[in-house]
Amino acid sequence: METNETKSLNRLKELTALYFKTLQLSSEKPKEYTAPIKVVNYFELGCIITDLLKLCILALNHDVNSEKDKTKSIDVALVLETVLSIFPLDEMEFLGYITEVVGE
Repeated sequence: METNETKSLNRLKELTALYFKTLQLSSEKPKEYTAPIKVVNYFELGCIITDLLKLCILALNHDVNSEKDKTKSIDVALVLETVLSIFPLDEMEFLGYITEVVGE
């Protein structure tokens, strides 16, 4: 017969499997997680990236250093890291190759 601690641990594992779905363990690096961003197509991804960049421009122009309440400030470095992580560089390289082929 299982002890209460074992039952609780098993229940906790079941609940974790049911509800913790946002972060997925990276297949490339142990102890690192990825969070998927769902988009309809590359155009929507491009719109998200440009809006994130515009947000950073506005935040930098706002002079967040003079802000007394840091809870209202924007972590521009984190936003830029996110933009960098979702930027479709491989697809852009592919588009470059297509442009070369079509141009010939």
